[in-house]
Amino acid sequence: MSAHAQTASKASKNALMFGAIGVVFGDIGTSPLYTLKEAFGEHYGLAANQANILGILSLVFWAMILVVTVKYVIVITRADNRGEGGILSLMTVVHRAIPIASPLTYTVGILGILGTAFFFGDAVITPAMSVLSAVEGVELLTPKLHKYIIPTVLVVLVALFSFQRFGTDKVGKVFGPITTVWFVCIAILGLLQIIENPVVLQALNPWHGINFFMINGKAAWLVLGAVVLCVTGGEALYADMGHFGRLPIRNAWMFIVLPALVLNYFGQGSLVLANPAAVNNPFYNLVPEALLIPMIVLATFATVIASQAVISGAFSLTREAVQLGYLPRMKIVHTSAHTIGQIYVPWVNNLLFVTVIGLVLGFQNSSAMAAAYGVSVTGSMLIDTVLVIILASQGWRIKPVYIWIAGISYLIIDIALFSSNAIKFLHGAWVPVMLGIIVFTIMRTWRHGRNLVREQINRDSLRIEHFIKSIMVDPPVRVQGTAIFMTPSNDYLPPSLLHNLKHNKVLHSQNILLSVETASIPRAEKEERFSYVELGSGFSRLTLRYGYMEDPDVPKSLKQWNIPGLEFDPMDTTYFASREALIAKADQGMVLWRDKLFLFMSRNATPATEFFGIPGERLVELGTKVVI
Repeated sequence: MSAHAQTASKASKNALMFGAIGVVFGDIGTSPLYTLKEAFGEHYGLAANQANILGILSLVFWAMILVVTVKYVIVITRADNRGEGGILSLMTVVHRAIPIASPLTYTVGILGILGTAFFFGDAVITPAMSVLSAVEGVELLTPKLHKYIIPTVLVVLVALFSFQRFGTDKVGKVFGPITTVWFVCIAILGLLQIIENPVVLQALNPWHGINFFMINGKAAWLVLGAVVLCVTGGEALYADMGHFGRLPIRNAWMFIVLPALVLNYFGQGSLVLANPAAVNNPFYNLVPEALLIPMIVLATFATVIASQAVISGAFSLTREAVQLGYLPRMKIVHTSAHTIGQIYVPWVNNLLFVTVIGLVLGFQNSSAMAAAYGVSVTGSMLIDTVLVIILASQGWRIKPVYIWIAGISYLIIDIALFSSNAIKFLHGAWVPVMLGIIVFTIMRTWRHGRNLVREQINRDSLRIEHFIKSIMVDPPVRVQGTAIFMTPSNDYLPPSLLHNLKHNKVLHSQNILLSVETASIPRAEKEERFSYVELGSGFSRLTLRYGYMEDPDVPKSLKQWNIPGLEFDPMDTTYFASREALIAKADQGMVLWRDKLFLFMSRNATPATEFFGIPGERLVELGTKVVI
């Protein structure tokens, strides 16, 4: 490699690293705003003495090392799906690793749906928690400003969600620099305070964390619910891996983000040691009075960036869930012609907005919301651990004894963190649990409902080979042109073909049975895109495959690929599709309320033809009644 190429490559890696700082680490980067403040909240009853301060700092430090650095940065980033990460990517990787008939298949699917549900809970709570924590700093200027906190937060959130429809392509370019300035500032603030009182560096010794439990017992376990706030957003390391790559994310964490966070947390601890009264808001008390307003502004920008990242993540996860068949098809708007992944999902944006506003008005402050935040994060992390254990035991060349030692160790950590938040059910933890149950129910109902519809249609349909044999005996009238019949099955005749033949008494000279499949990979390569089989008598079977991070466009794919034996003229082609008229029946399928939920989602889903890019002027839809 030439010197110029090496320089260009280095510059590209650095650009990705700083881009990752802005997108990936916004959530975890703003956690110093509330973690230590919450740990010493009045409801825990902990005194701000040296033993407790060093103990909590030790727990914070080792949580970031064990959970974020070791678990996510070193281990889980290995479980990529062709470079992509996230809960659904992890689920598909695990599914491929286990045997087809394995009893684990169902369990892995359930865990994937549950992890997705927790993520949506996180996507709701993060904007509310982060923006509230940033704006609450104005109270240090004067208590009179307290009444303006909620209105200011609402204004920021309204602007944030209103902006989503325009996309973040341009604004995203400033995310990295702003967040980098944020990390530099919090690192300097922490370092200056540590120099004044370096005794806090003793907290690097894990003994202080152990001693904290020995002194405080049950209270220490409850405080874990606050300590876990320091790793919120750690799962984003894995979820955003496809955008930036494993190495830039690792470098950004190890050389910039982690050092800055450690310095700030320890600086806050040093301040509280010197002045216990500062525990009411140790982050902002660390800031010189003259710089307080600029820091509040910077913190607000940082939390908006963190919120933007998780909202964009919710959009991406929604698309993946739709493609994999876990959510109904919905309108997806691409906000950038140049940047992959810049999408806007109106339904999701509106639901997030309403729920976030409701949380802010309901909880009123960040401390009241802490338990809710922790449950979502720790629930996701626990599921990630379980799935990685299954993957490692099935597909990684590691001795089983090492897998189980590491797996059990991390299960203990994750269960301890999750339970310390879940026990606060009546104090806010019920929110993500309720949100998770709702999302889980929706996803399971849609998945099961579509399977029931497919089974019912297949039950009433002919097998393709039997139909072709029958028309060879009694040939129908043929007309010129190509007919493409959309079908979810490769084996059964689509109802639209039977209805067309029954009512119009004709078949086209060329008939293509087209099914669109979503592969368990992010993006399908050229050789994976399609399969084509001649069936005889003017019939053929064509399967188009798309990755779960792609938007299917059937006409574009048919124009793009040169399929041997298939003559495709867009102007001489008619698409036929079945429009299902669903009827719920109490004595079959799912319980009646789930049937009605499924019918509601079906009526409001984007039609498959629109979702697949089928031109309306060349489309014929024929109805078929399906009882579920």
